[in-house]
Amino acid sequence: MALILSGCVVKQQQPAPVEPTQPTEPPVQPVPQPQPIAQPPKLKTIDWDASVQPLVAQMLRATSAEPGSVLLVDRIKNSTNGALQSEKATDAIQNALNNNGKFTLVSTEQLNQAKQTLGLSPDDSLNSRSKAIGLARNVNAQYVLYSNAQGDVKTPTLQMQLMLVQTGEIIWSGNGVAQN
Repeated sequence: MALILSGCVVKQQQPAPVEPTQPTEPPVQPVPQPQPIAQPPKLKTIDWDASVQPLVAQMLRATSAEPGSVLLVDRIKNSTNGALQSEKATDAIQNALNNNGKFTLVSTEQLNQAKQTLGLSPDDSLNSRSKAIGLARNVNAQYVLYSNAQGDVKTPTLQMQLMLVQTGEIIWSGNGVAQN
């Protein structure tokens, strides 16, 4: 059997000849044309200082509060049709009331402490007159300034009400349109 097997010649296959190819240029890709970028809508910013100054001045002239009375400025309520920079609006009201000679303002720290005591979040945006009065009672304020922005978010109407904490009576109310 060894003789038979040794007589078999295994035929090896030769690799197929490789034909030289000419280098080809890669296909030309079209250069993408830059697409025009849509401009985002221009945001109209509200000048909160200019918007609240006249209302605060009107309130200070109209009220007969004793100098040194404690006033709580509640966070402005957003009743507009969009997102409002309520923090900036509230800060503008507080800035307009700084050194007014009539009211001593409740500090942000006191307000946050009162909110914590009442189980409210410092960022609580569900404003209501009853919450504002409850906060004012907690910090021993005699007055609370409740503010509301309503209508179109681009030009909201501002409404402010000064209330006696003891009775909840609105002793002054004013309206104005926010200015861009």
